[in-house]
Amino acid sequence: MTREIKVRGTTAAGYEPVRDEFTALLAGAEPGHASQLCAYVKGRQVVDLWVGPDTDGDTLFGVYSSTKGAAYLTVALLVQEGVLGFDREVAYYWPEFAAEGKGGVTLRELLSHRAGVVGADSGFTPEEIADDRAIAARIAVQRPYWRPGTAFGYHALSIGALAGEVVFRVTGQTLQEVYEERVRVPYELDLHLGLPEALEPRFRSVLPMMPTPTERALLDAQPPDPGSLTSIAFNRNGAHPTALESLPNSRLVRAKGPASVGGVASARGLSRMYAAAVSGLDGREPLLKAETVAEFGQIHSNGYDLVARAHKSFGVGFQNVAEAWYPFLGVGSIGHKGVGGSQAFADPRTGLAYGYTRRRFPYPAGPVPEDERLVRAIHTAAVTG
Repeated sequence: MTREIKVRGTTAAGYEPVRDEFTALLAGAEPGHASQLCAYVKGRQVVDLWVGPDTDGDTLFGVYSSTKGAAYLTVALLVQEGVLGFDREVAYYWPEFAAEGKGGVTLRELLSHRAGVVGADSGFTPEEIADDRAIAARIAVQRPYWRPGTAFGYHALSIGALAGEVVFRVTGQTLQEVYEERVRVPYELDLHLGLPEALEPRFRSVLPMMPTPTERALLDAQPPDPGSLTSIAFNRNGAHPTALESLPNSRLVRAKGPASVGGVASARGLSRMYAAAVSGLDGREPLLKAETVAEFGQIHSNGYDLVARAHKSFGVGFQNVAEAWYPFLGVGSIGHKGVGGSQAFADPRTGLAYGYTRRRFPYPAGPVPEDERLVRAIHTAAVTG
């Protein structure tokens, strides 16, 4: 028997097919599924939908690596203003980083996942995973896992801390503080890098993945590989291996908001941030100039990712959304996906800013089946409307 799906929220004229697609995709969703979908086009909200028990448009979910978009936007503002220089060595701002042969690594290389410092030999404790400055201090003295600049690999749990330490050294504020003052508060974004206690009632914990019994057996049968780059990058190599599913369920992670994975947001917050970045909101100019968006969106690392063990594509920090997943989007689209199924991006050519959140951790982890159809439906409405 097909379960009745109750989709709530609104769509602008011409975007009704997006609601239909959202509803159709949910027919096969797991029990307890909850998700949100929100989009802006040229600074105007055109889609605001949600579904699921105990969920509305203001509900907050853990968004994992979609958090990185807020971190890169904060760095982009400082680069745009000349406070940071792309081609300055990281050690110019952060002298301790020069240890173990890292002195020549530029900010551009660091943000493009080319520095080779994806983790630490002995791993991190849960307290360190929640604390960007603790991660940065550990990595400053870490020997890189490949010669910087010769290859790239996804710095899954370290890149936000590394970028944040550069921000701290040049401004005297944490990346989270700069983001709060310059981006979140002025634009009233429900994307938090450090969730206040007062907002905890709006947060919904992550629900575990639901693989089939066969899938679970295959998952359990995978041999551990604690010495691999993948394990090091995802902190599965030490005495306290990280369980990605549980990260947002930790109050310590939510409170500190580590800039790689600790963000808490609604789809409204994700999409509104990208709208503010590239189109402007409420009569205000965009946060980023077109040339800044173009430089951050230009491909910097493309090919075999040593951590993901697959073909990947990155701009400066941001994932290259069009090249990686959606070729119908404009070249230079910037954004990021989260391992828990969230996603957010901006297509500067159409002015589309997209946000999607999901409560249940998907199996397999990472991109979710509904992504392509939802993005295509909104993009089609945007270009034909």
